[in-house]
Amino acid sequence: MTDAREKHLLDEIARRDAIIERQEAEIVVLRQNIDALTRKIFGVSSEKLDPAQLELLLEGIDAKKPDAAASGAPGPAAEIKNHKKRKPRTRAPRIPDHLPVQREELVPAEVQVAPGAFRRIGEEIREQLGFKPAEFYRVQLVRPKYVRIDNPVAKPFIAPLPPSLQERCIATPGLIAEVIDNRFVCHLPYYRQEEIFARLGVRIHRKTLCDWTLLASDWLAIIHREIQYEHWRCPYRQIDETPLRYLAPGTGKARQGYLWTSNIPGGSVFYHWHDGREAAGLEALFDGGGAGMLEKRKVKDLPRIIQCDGYSAYPAWVKDKPWIKLMGCHAHMRRKFFEASDQNPRLIAWILRQIAHLYHIEEKLREAKAGPALRLAVRYSESRMVHQRLHKAITLLAKRSILPKSKLGKAVQYALNQWTQLEVYLTDGRVEIDNNLVENAIRPTKLGAKNWLFLGNVQAGKKCAILYTIVENCRRLGIDTREYLEDVLTRLPAMKASEAASLTPANWLAARTGKKARAAA
Repeated sequence: MTDAREKHLLDEIARRDAIIERQEAEIVVLRQNIDALTRKIFGVSSEKLDPAQLELLLEGIDAKKPDAAASGAPGPAAEIKNHKKRKPRTRAPRIPDHLPVQREELVPAEVQVAPGAFRRIGEEIREQLGFKPAEFYRVQLVRPKYVRIDNPVAKPFIAPLPPSLQERCIATPGLIAEVIDNRFVCHLPYYRQEEIFARLGVRIHRKTLCDWTLLASDWLAIIHREIQYEHWRCPYRQIDETPLRYLAPGTGKARQGYLWTSNIPGGSVFYHWHDGREAAGLEALFDGGGAGMLEKRKVKDLPRIIQCDGYSAYPAWVKDKPWIKLMGCHAHMRRKFFEASDQNPRLIAWILRQIAHLYHIEEKLREAKAGPALRLAVRYSESRMVHQRLHKAITLLAKRSILPKSKLGKAVQYALNQWTQLEVYLTDGRVEIDNNLVENAIRPTKLGAKNWLFLGNVQAGKKCAILYTIVENCRRLGIDTREYLEDVLTRLPAMKASEAASLTPANWLAARTGKKARAAA
């Protein structure tokens, strides 16, 4: 009887020890989530967690964007002690030389009384920077009427009106370009622009400003399609998606759509709006459902490389598309290990060090302006052994008793799931080591969304994608967005559809400078 009681007590103790061990593991995971939330919410403003992603994180799904600690820390290459520091940028003059000069002379009172008694021997100049607020002006398009002297009762002659964006629209292309520039470059909502214009003496309702923007997007859609065709033809692209909220009448709240972004490293960027995050949003980034085949060939059958993060929609979409190869992003892998650095600091520091070596090799290649062949050779001879060493260490780490839901467990699982895609950059010198360039292209859209909060309706997302595509490509090429839009919106009404390709930002700049344009990396 005593033996039975002892056995029962031992079983009860073992059961409670198992409960305690399980609860301790859950406490570790919950503390990591709380620490991550604290860093994301109370970190620097540019890296705060999107409130829409809080629920995902609480469910144990990590947000795909970098947190404050990860982004605020030095880059991977900076972790190498002997890394050569970048040269400081040359500081621009405080007052640019190209500005017009308004000269004012201050003559002493004694000289004003008796100017003939003094001789000028020199001068001292103090320069200041002045400003004159923007101003509106009226444009009167005068069309004189003429009649023949020898036949005064005949029909009079009058010049036809030039082609315009819309009949009886009071806004010139220059004013519409200013509204778009304020909205998509300076991220000013329409109600703020309405207030600014009112202070300049002209009251324009915010709905009118919005209508002008929609009118311009309709005309610019043909240029947007030309850039889309360029991306359809490109064999290597980086793709990512970002949420944007829009109003849905009758639901009582804003819904969430997605701006899918396609980036060609060293080339253009293209945005496409879709009201969901499912794989259907990828269709327009490739063949648009089979519409408009280019050069009379099936562009969808050409071999392609997509560089993306670990979102499950990408492998699900390419499952039945053997001509498309997925490629991973080392920055996403590094970010997940960095988030787990407090769980095992020494081990994580070693892993981050190996990734830093890979980035250091890539930085030397960029400084040497290496082409695809040289990049492939250097990666094969130098990066491959580091990559293999890193893979072996992560594989051994996976065999340890690590909590699957802990930060380290998730980082290890993410790296192993993505490893085949991560190795692609070792076999192709054209591709980049990470997906950061497309994330940089997304950043301006998030700055705007923080100011104007949401889109008016689901259809506005398509217009927004058109204008962001135009604006971001202008920014990459160093083009003044307002100057470009004013010129293009003036010329488009009189042009044929076949001539629209000459108005893409790259071709527009090439026509002005006389040389091929290339986007800044």
